[in-house]
Amino acid sequence: MDTLQNMRAFTCVADTGSFTAAAVQLDTTTANVSRAVSNLEAHLQTRLLNRTTRRIALTEAGKRYLARCEQILSYVEEAEAEASDAHARPAGKLKVHTMTGIGQHYVIDAISRYRRTHPDVTFDLTLANRVPDLLDEGYDVSIVLASELPDSGFVSQRLGITYSIVCASPAYLEANGRPRSPADLMNHDCLRIVSPVLPIEKWVFDGPNGQEAVSIVQSPFQVNSADAMTVAIRSGMGIGMLPIYAAIESLRNGSLVRVLPQHRLQELNLYAIYPSRQYLDAKIKTWVEYLRGSLPELLAADESDLSSQLLKFA
Repeated sequence: MDTLQNMRAFTCVADTGSFTAAAVQLDTTTANVSRAVSNLEAHLQTRLLNRTTRRIALTEAGKRYLARCEQILSYVEEAEAEASDAHARPAGKLKVHTMTGIGQHYVIDAISRYRRTHPDVTFDLTLANRVPDLLDEGYDVSIVLASELPDSGFVSQRLGITYSIVCASPAYLEANGRPRSPADLMNHDCLRIVSPVLPIEKWVFDGPNGQEAVSIVQSPFQVNSADAMTVAIRSGMGIGMLPIYAAIESLRNGSLVRVLPQHRLQELNLYAIYPSRQYLDAKIKTWVEYLRGSLPELLAADESDLSSQLLKFA
């Protein structure tokens, strides 16, 4: 039995004073309206309406039940309107996950700019270097770096491509010499960054001679943060890999030098992942659209800056 539909039929009969008028208002037949009220009475085991051939009248139980029905149906209509509005107007809290470096260098600023046009959306942002389970952890959107995504059944939008480079401090290179090929790294202190998307023991380069892999068997230092790795390399601890976004400012000011400038480490895709495309909440839809429109330009700008640095010091 559809209790809500039967409630609607009962309240309509009470309002119009007629089964026939209620049927016209509900766009159904008089028999369907009569059956709905009878089913409701049978379910409640209470008479709600007294019926004669000329008129109908609410019983005492019917009057009390009508007041409750009107309250319940009002709540239902309000909930439906709110849910429909969520589909049409960006508002409410967005729970977002992003990998730490991407979040610090791109996403927080993107949130600030997005909220200038969507001030009714608030953010609960988590920075963590992993790929979360969106459903178990309740995230609306996850922004991750990966060479490719596993088949999860979620929706993904590619936001751009980036890669890492190898850097060292000028003092380290002056003391230890500059490697000329990936194989030369075997004779240097190589600092390892712990990443869920790149192997820790092997650096895979793309360069003039195609793909070359170097095994980093021993390391004096490893860390799981690109910004922390930047500090370690600047301090002269050794040679380390850095995402472009983490390296570019230090390359600009000269506190870092790019090593093996004709080589880059494996390209990674930047993805926005969210649970479903159907009936997508407006705040999720507009947030992902904003990321798709803004992040590729930021990634391209950093790569252009990197090329300028390469030409400057060539």
